[in-house]
Amino acid sequence: MSTAPAPSLVIVSGMSGSGKSGALHTLEDLGYYCVDNLPAELLPEFVRRMQASEAAPSRIAVVIDARSLGDLADVPMALSQAGALGANPRLLYLEARDEVVLRRYADTRRRHPLSHLGLALADAISLDRQALRPLRQIAEILIDTSEMNIHQMRRRIQAEFGLGGAGLSLLFESFAYRHGVPADADFVFDARVLPNPHWDARLRPLSGRDPEVLEHLDAQPEVTTYMTQVQGFLDTWLPKLRSETRSYATVAFGCSGGRHRSVYLAERMARHCRETGWVDVAVHHRELD
Repeated sequence: MSTAPAPSLVIVSGMSGSGKSGALHTLEDLGYYCVDNLPAELLPEFVRRMQASEAAPSRIAVVIDARSLGDLADVPMALSQAGALGANPRLLYLEARDEVVLRRYADTRRRHPLSHLGLALADAISLDRQALRPLRQIAEILIDTSEMNIHQMRRRIQAEFGLGGAGLSLLFESFAYRHGVPADADFVFDARVLPNPHWDARLRPLSGRDPEVLEHLDAQPEVTTYMTQVQGFLDTWLPKLRSETRSYATVAFGCSGGRHRSVYLAERMARHCRETGWVDVAVHHRELD
């Protein structure tokens, strides 16, 4: 059995629509081993197994929220048990004002995780806030994201965990045009001119993150030309956005459904930028995350 030291453990919790997915992606980009929606009672055993593994991660982030509604009362005990294993857990809690959460759900058209209870959206948000109150009370780090964009939230998390870096942060975001263009995008590219995997029944249920879709689009000459031209544009102009006052930039790719072409391009461009030396690069798929 491994004798690895206990990992640093971050519990990410908070309201649906407050930015937990973005927070988890930020921690993942910073080297955390991330798990979404872990039942609270499984946390001690999960930490124990991570410590015992041959390639034990030194940093772990776990999302526990209202999706495991019946388990929330177990969270304080689970944190104590994880702490007894030496994991030193820290609870990061995200929230936002009700009107902001309502607007975010209206923008993305996603279903609230508590809507299966037959509640109207406003009532689901109220129940979510009420159910999570015990976790909010014991949170070590509380972030209200109501007035934040994803760049500002990333910076805050990086600062809270002592992992902040200087320079320009890049966010590559995919979206569906029918839900509107992201308001904070610096550059917007329209991928609707490219061949659409949606019309291939085999690819339709997949997304631009799946290998089958990646392989399909990689083989399209029009996509290759588009990628080459956009890469050249970004390689030329993104470095010119660096300044003492500018800390982030958003590059958005849109297509009809925000599922295939735009997701593919956001992933490919993010990889390209990482490979060409950009340090702080994030990806957000508005219609999927």
